[in-house]
Amino acid sequence: MKKALITGITGMDGSYLAEFLLDRGYEVHGIIRRTSLYVRQRIDHLTMDPKVKDKKLFLHYGDMTDGSNISRLIEKIMPDEIYNLAAQSHVGISFQVPEYSAQVDAIGTLRILDAIREVCPEARFYQASTSELFGDVLETPQKETTPFNPQSPYAISKQFAYWIVKNYRDAYGLFACNGILFNHESERRGENFVTRKISMAVANIQKGNQEKVSLGNLSALRDWGYAPEYVEAQWLMLQQKKPVDLIIATGEQHSVEEFCEVAFDFIGLPLEFKGEGVDRKGYDKNGIVRVDVNPKYFRPTEVQTLLGDASKAKEILGWESRTTFKQLVYRMVNHDIKNN
Repeated sequence: MKKALITGITGMDGSYLAEFLLDRGYEVHGIIRRTSLYVRQRIDHLTMDPKVKDKKLFLHYGDMTDGSNISRLIEKIMPDEIYNLAAQSHVGISFQVPEYSAQVDAIGTLRILDAIREVCPEARFYQASTSELFGDVLETPQKETTPFNPQSPYAISKQFAYWIVKNYRDAYGLFACNGILFNHESERRGENFVTRKISMAVANIQKGNQEKVSLGNLSALRDWGYAPEYVEAQWLMLQQKKPVDLIIATGEQHSVEEFCEVAFDFIGLPLEFKGEGVDRKGYDKNGIVRVDVNPKYFRPTEVQTLLGDASKAKEILGWESRTTFKQLVYRMVNHDIKNN
C-alpha cells in the first residue's frame, strides 16, 4: 500500500485528491491547521463515514510556517508521495497579507523540500504551481517555456517555490515537479473566489434572496477547468519515470462577464451588458441590474489574460480536460441552488 501525504487536504484540490488516492488503495495522510473552529467540511464525508475510514485516512496537525513540525511528520509517515497543495491561494488577499503569503507559499515549499532531502529522499514530490506565474503575459498561449512575469505577492511567492523545486531536483536528485495549473473550479471552491461568488449569487437571486452581485474586473480572461480532473493530472505527474514540470489547462478562455452570462442563463435569466469600465452593468430582461462593478474588488496590478497550452501534458501524461466551460458553470450553479 502506497502512502501519500497531502498538505492542504481540507482545500478544494486536497479533498478531491484524497478521494482519488483512497479509491486507488493509498494510505492517505493530511496536514490540517489547528483552529478553534471546525473547518473540514470538504472532507467530512471522508472522516465520518466508517466505510471510508477503513480506507486509511489519517489527519495530523501542522502548519506550513513550522519547519520542525513538517520535518517530524515526514519522518514519522515516510510517504511515497507528497502533494504540496497548502497555500494562501487568494490572489487579491495576498496584497493584504504579503509576508504571510510568502511564508506559506514560498518558504513553506522550501521547508518540505529540505525535510525530504534530509529524511525521505526517495519520496516523490508534487508542487502546486499556478498560471499566475505568467502574470502580464509575454506570449499567448502560455507554454512551459513562456517567461514568468508575476503580478502579485501570491504569484511571486509561487515563483520562488517553482524555482526551489527545480533547484532541489537538480542539486539533490529529488523526484520533484511543478504542476502549473491554470484556473480550475468546482462546487467546493471557496466562497470568496469570483467563480463561486457568482454561482452562489445566481442561486440566491433565483430564490429571491439577493438582487445583484458586485464584481471587479469583468473583462479578465481565464482558462477555466474542472478541479477533479486536475487532481488526476497531479497524480499522473508522480507516476512518470522522470520528474517534469507541466502546464495543465483546457486551452480555451472566457471572461468573467461570460461566466456571469452562462450562470444566469442556467436559471433562465439572460443578461445584456451595457456601459464601459466601472459603469458596466448586466441587466435582465426586465431592466433590473443583476451584475455591476465595484472598484474595491480591483487589484493593485491586474492579470488581464491567461490561456494555457497543455499539449505537453497530453503527450506525456495522456491527460486532457473533459468538462466544458458551460458544464462547469452549470454544475456550480446547480449545486448552489440545491444546497444553499
